[in-house]
Amino acid sequence: MQILIKFPDAETESRALGKLIPRFSGKSWSTGETAVPAQALGFLADQGIQFTVIGPAPYEYVTPLRDPSTVGVQ
Repeated sequence: MQILIKFPDAETESRALGKLIPRFSGKSWSTGETAVPAQALGFLADQGIQFTVIGPAPYEYVTPLRDPSTVGVQ
């Protein structure tokens, strides 16, 4: 399950992403929100990085959008 979180400022976000990227998959948006696996929350806390949990990431946030013009395989 992906959890949506937000960091208090851009510097904290940058530091956190630097620690998260080698260990966890996730996605970050220009709005400042970041989707991470639930296991990453404990890791961030252990690293002393402040963040706010927004809640479970909506399905649309974590699945790639499909192009409706894509041709199906026969």
